[in-house]
Amino acid sequence: MTSRTPPAALRAALAQAGARSRTVDEHMFAVPRPGGQLATFRLQLYTGSGLRPVAVVTQNMREGASLGNAAEEYASAVWQRHLPAEQQPPLWIQRQLLTSGRFDGFTLVTFTPGEDYQLSSPRWCAISAAELTHLVGEPVDAERGAGYRPRPPEAVEQPRYAAAWVLALPAPEPFRDDGCLSGGLSPWRRIGAQLLSTRQGRDCCWYHHGDWHRVCSTALQLAGRAQRAGVPVDDIAEQVLARTEVAQMTGWEQEALESLLCIGTAIQLHGRLGRREYTNGQHRSQALMQNGVRRTLVVTCSWPSTTIG
Repeated sequence: MTSRTPPAALRAALAQAGARSRTVDEHMFAVPRPGGQLATFRLQLYTGSGLRPVAVVTQNMREGASLGNAAEEYASAVWQRHLPAEQQPPLWIQRQLLTSGRFDGFTLVTFTPGEDYQLSSPRWCAISAAELTHLVGEPVDAERGAGYRPRPPEAVEQPRYAAAWVLALPAPEPFRDDGCLSGGLSPWRRIGAQLLSTRQGRDCCWYHHGDWHRVCSTALQLAGRAQRAGVPVDDIAEQVLARTEVAQMTGWEQEALESLLCIGTAIQLHGRLGRREYTNGQHRSQALMQNGVRRTLVVTCSWPSTTIG
């Protein structure tokens, strides 16, 4: 997903364009994650004399934490392993491959560097394939690569779409220093937002930018209809996004709808009733709470929810 980072970030990156060559093409770059799991993605590293290195990373769904959720962790790992002598992290360009392929273009991510290769405060900005070619000095392979090795299927319950009351969602716990997420949201403010719901977006970030009421209503209606018709869960997103009514939505609304439908980016929770935690979707959940949205679409494997309808 692409937040509304000022164009200055992209201009600053393109000012460092030059002739680079691909010196690393690691199809299964792995980063250890809590619980002993490995997250993977393709790393293409471009370097040139006197030029800041450029890292282009590509990831399929279900390779571990997404590029959006763990951008700073992944960029820090690449910086430390491949460029330990560099004073700055590489210019970071990522491409998350989504189910429909509609919103999986390249994204420039900028960070605030800290000590010991630590990075924080990621900011996103779209960068076109032509701009990326100009930046590195040669065309970049946008695909996952022939060396990709899919993970074996896990012996877990099949994911399923469900409807969830927004008031019943867990309180988001900030994991970044973004101003719009770091303060949390008290129970009283959540109830007040339900009474005074708003469709007005804010300019702080992509997540708060548009009308989640329309997006959630559309997701619940269309995904519920497809699921009741027996459409396999992995095919529902593509089928829904191809519908005529979706084409009439704004670009932001279509992108937000896909974020709720795609299994790898959907709001996902785990744990039992009373002890639910987020696997993904904290920032979106906070935006829903602040806008007073009453029900939303979630993906669940282990906790009960209401039937979509």
